[in-house]
Amino acid sequence: MIEKILDYVYEKYGTMPEYLWEKFPDTFALRNNDTKKWYAVGMNVKRKVLDGSDGEAMILDIKCEPSFKDLLISSKKGFYPAYHMNKEHWIAVVLDGSVGENEIYPIIDEAYALVSKKRKN
Repeated sequence: MIEKILDYVYEKYGTMPEYLWEKFPDTFALRNNDTKKWYAVGMNVKRKVLDGSDGEAMILDIKCEPSFKDLLISSKKGFYPAYHMNKEHWIAVVLDGSVGENEIYPIIDEAYALVSKKRKN
């Protein structure tokens, strides 16, 4: 699933994943090309930090509005408070198939818009 998401952000925004941490070679950031602000971070985490279960999971932390984040966490499977990011403005999406790509793309689009330069009217 992560490959499809990375294809999506490249085709739509020209974003390439940045692998910034040598100690964590599978962890990457997605950055707005104009503002250089992060709008998503992908990483493998122990499921224990998300829901207390065993094993590991690939997640995508995505920037979002606090009220939308709260709604997703309370109403949908596969959404959690962001791991290792500001839990008010970021949400973790488990990329295990419990959340469909077509549900993730609009959240990514909103995140990209949140970190884009403000337009003057």
